[in-house]
Amino acid sequence: MVNTAISDVWWKNAVVYCLDVETFVDSDGDGIGDFRGLTQRVNYLAGLGITCIWLMPFYETPNRDDGYDISDFYNVDPRLGSLGDFVEFIQEATERGIRVICDLVVNHTSTQHPWFQSARSDPESPFRDWCVWSEQPKAKPQKVIFPNVEDGNWAYDDESQMYYLHRFYREQPDLNTRNPEVLAEVHRTMGFWLKLGESGFRVDAVPYLIEQLGAEDERYAHELLENMRTFLQRRSGDAILLGEVNLEPDLTPLYFGEDCDELTMVSNFYANASMYLALVRGSRGPLVDALHKLSTPPRDCQWANFVRNHDEANFSRLTDDEREEVLDALAPDHDTRIYGRGIRRRLPPILDGDQTRMRLLYSLMFTLPGTPMIYYGEEIGMGDDLSLPERLPMRTPMQWSGRPHAGFSTGKPRDLVRPAVHEGPFAPGGAACAGSRRAGVLGPLRRSPLRAPPAGSSVDVAARVRLPVAARRAPRSRHERGLMASPGARAVGRPVGSVGVCPKVTPSSVPHARCARPSAVQRSPTSPPRCRKFCGSDRVGWWGSVSPRSSRVASTC
Repeated sequence: MVNTAISDVWWKNAVVYCLDVETFVDSDGDGIGDFRGLTQRVNYLAGLGITCIWLMPFYETPNRDDGYDISDFYNVDPRLGSLGDFVEFIQEATERGIRVICDLVVNHTSTQHPWFQSARSDPESPFRDWCVWSEQPKAKPQKVIFPNVEDGNWAYDDESQMYYLHRFYREQPDLNTRNPEVLAEVHRTMGFWLKLGESGFRVDAVPYLIEQLGAEDERYAHELLENMRTFLQRRSGDAILLGEVNLEPDLTPLYFGEDCDELTMVSNFYANASMYLALVRGSRGPLVDALHKLSTPPRDCQWANFVRNHDEANFSRLTDDEREEVLDALAPDHDTRIYGRGIRRRLPPILDGDQTRMRLLYSLMFTLPGTPMIYYGEEIGMGDDLSLPERLPMRTPMQWSGRPHAGFSTGKPRDLVRPAVHEGPFAPGGAACAGSRRAGVLGPLRRSPLRAPPAGSSVDVAARVRLPVAARRAPRSRHERGLMASPGARAVGRPVGSVGVCPKVTPSSVPHARCARPSAVQRSPTSPPRCRKFCGSDRVGWWGSVSPRSSRVASTC
């Protein structure tokens, strides 16, 4: 029976998977990932046990900052598909019990956006006050987010003959969040995507809202978040705001709000950095200290934990000595360091493909209090490409098979949005990850064996996952064949005849992850425990027999 007291706080039991549409799957051979390709791989994500997909920006963009410089907040980038393709993807994910959240970029826009184009061309433009202008560059803000790339936070615009504020790249003018019209537009943007089926937003770079407003307006900045949360709850009661907040441990919890009325979840950067320090020292001490310093979130809020994300591994919250200790141990080559604070690599190359330490970090992450977040490719031990600039080495196309371009695309090399990792120890079939591919690395996150796709598919899942005997054999009885063809089997998105499905599973009875473990008619010495009442209590990850989230998942059944 579902515990109605917590069934609507779905984010507390979620497994979040972050991906970039343009680097996930290319369906039409143009070298760029798209929503149609992503829709075809929803079954793969469901099989891993993913219950929430976080989409990096997919809006229209000049692509200076990998999509975070947005020129139209209300449309899909034509390279990735159409709004119709987006809605089809939402439909497929919803049918499998997977929620979708997307990036909400409140801080800035693009120099190509019509708002900025109008503002720069005419001092009397209604959009003039949508950006922050000055006749002379101001002393504040002083901190440059991308040192060695940008030399300041003010850029001169020849057309307007004024300076404009940009906390990120100069192609990303800051929005003036003091302007009520800007905030109203933010709400309209949220309402638009909620209406199309989103379950919330990941709010980019939240602390810079306050830095832009200044310390004297800190209360106003928090009211801004409160208003966003109020609007969100009014339009969709169970939607969430996941905030990117990288601050000291005593400041980060403030963004939950005094009455849990600001951010629903906050990315736990401090615990993440401390986890790496603990790994380097071979001691649990730094992580234990970090957990003691972090206060418990309000009842309906949650930490969001991760090992790696789409940005650099960021150690800015460690002391100078601690940061150097981590960088010296994990990034001795200075080419792998970035911005003086982090490492521009994925986890497997950072650890030289050492699966023991990979398992250790992910075991820790899954057992920490909070919601786990996984970056695409981590489940298969993907590598990176250090020939790409800045943070792009971690954002190479997803590796699906040993075919050309790692099965990501059938296009020509010159057309690829980014080269796929195709040589070296972390290429498909490479020495460093051969064992991890057989094991499925980070998946499945519950005992539901993946099934090889139909013949001709570009996905070579069978080469990555060693299927149990019970999942490989054909059904033996009419009862078993009927069970496999049940609505529950279709609900979890598994091919008919792949595995038995608990007969209690129907689209209306599954609030969280889909239950697709072999049923009683498939019992064998190699089968996992039978599912008695649709719960995830025997769900395990690639770390072995540990079930760190079992009690939390079982409590929802």
